[in-house]
Amino acid sequence: MKKVLFISSTGGHLNELMQLKPLFQKYDYHIITEKDKANISLKEEYKERIDYLPYGTRSKLFTYIFKYLYLCLKTIYLYFKIRPKYIVTTGTHTAGPMCYLGKLFGSKIIYIETIANVNRKTATGKLIYPIADLFIVQWKEMLEVYPRAVYGGSIY
Repeated sequence: MKKVLFISSTGGHLNELMQLKPLFQKYDYHIITEKDKANISLKEEYKERIDYLPYGTRSKLFTYIFKYLYLCLKTIYLYFKIRPKYIVTTGTHTAGPMCYLGKLFGSKIIYIETIANVNRKTATGKLIYPIADLFIVQWKEMLEVYPRAVYGGSIY
């Protein structure tokens, strides 16, 4: 069974990622997201199939730099622990290091651009687009922004 890593930051990106839950049972899956009060209860449902990265916000830049360094180190550990064949992400900064590390070691990268953007690139979209094996947009208008993308329709 193929190993698939589903990764995103918390909040709306995680909400979008969890729309893919019907796919989980078809694969040897693992979930990674940021640890915060809103999603800590996911551990009860997913047990050893979920791991958390530190939550950080760029609005607190000084502490964010240290949290992001820790996030990168933990990302390396988790990548080699899981060794996914595929990495599926709905973004944001939490997923960037994992996608680049995965690409370096032969994982296929599947990126789903957020439904929140209708006609402009997100920061993570710009970062992942060049390395994505499959880049999916949820609005047809986004095909003009990302010419190599595939229109997948709404994730909801």
